[in-house]
Amino acid sequence: MKISINDHRKVNAIQAEFSEMFPFLKVEFYAKPHKPGGAASGKLIKYGSKTIAECRTIHNKGTLNISPEMSCMDLESSFRDVFGLKIKLFRKSGNEWLPVTLTEGWSLMEQNSQGEALAR
Repeated sequence: MKISINDHRKVNAIQAEFSEMFPFLKVEFYAKPHKPGGAASGKLIKYGSKTIAECRTIHNKGTLNISPEMSCMDLESSFRDVFGLKIKLFRKSGNEWLPVTLTEGWSLMEQNSQGEALAR
């Protein structure tokens, strides 16, 4: 799966593309840092209609290659290091979305399968 990243894309478009491949996972974006190189805000973006430009200070454009074998940690690192985007991955658990923390080393495929099992 390839996701195009540029300043004009909307957050919710990227979230929808990701969810097509991994329906039991979701990616949430954090508000951008206050200044270049500063710490990312701890506040998740509530409105998916924001553009990517509004969420970052590094304005590289390109394509993010995501494979089912990629770990959650690697996905978060790719968004951060290449595109200046702070994200957090969540997994479906029943009717709730829980942040992936203790299982960050699992592959996206493993996380999605676990989310599917927990959603039943």
